[in-house]
This record gives sequence, structure tokens and C-alpha cells, in this order.
Amino acid sequence: MNDKGKKYEDIACKYIKEKLRYKILERNFRIKFGEIDIIAEYKKCLIFIEVKGGKVFTLPRLRVNEAKIKKIEITANYYLRNQNKIYDKTRLDVIEILDNGKINYFKGISRW
Repeated sequence: MNDKGKKYEDIACKYIKEKLRYKILERNFRIKFGEIDIIAEYKKCLIFIEVKGGKVFTLPRLRVNEAKIKKIEITANYYLRNQNKIYDKTRLDVIEILDNGKINYFKGISRW
């Protein structure tokens, strides 16, 4: 991961912990098929979070396309199979961090 990517993830983690009150379980969970930037839980929901950052005019969230979602879902299913805890719900969220400091959080872009 490059320095900018780490910076965006650090900002995302701070936002997720302080503003949303989620508990962060993992960062950069990686297997052969893909990677999940942040895995968190809130109440009985397990949340897989993709972090995207960049310039305002490019809308970083648009880089989360169908192929990216599929890779995250495969990785998330692997993670779930190897947990001893049962969750009521799972979902995929996206956090977008713009270079002007604005943060946009999108809940539930995919549920499986």
C-alpha cells in the first residue's frame, strides 16, 4: 500500500470509530482472491468496508465497480467461514475520502 492509501485508511478508521462507533476487527485482510480494507462490527452486523480516496472531481467511489464488489464478496465469504462468531447481518460499505477533507459514507452497497 502506498502512503496516500494508508493515509486514507487511517482517516477512515478514525471516522468509523469516532463518528459511527463501529469496532474495527481487521485492516487489510488479504487472501489470494482479494483484499478488504477494513472489517468492523456494529451490534450484530459484520461490515466490510472499502476505502476510496482522491480528488473531488473524480469521485473515488466510482472505482468500486462490479468486479471489485465480486472480489470483496469472495474475500468476505472466506472471512466469514473462518469465524467462530455468528452475525445477524453482513454488508459491504464504501467510505470515500476526498482531498478537500469531505468524507462520504455509503452503507449497504451489497448484501449477501
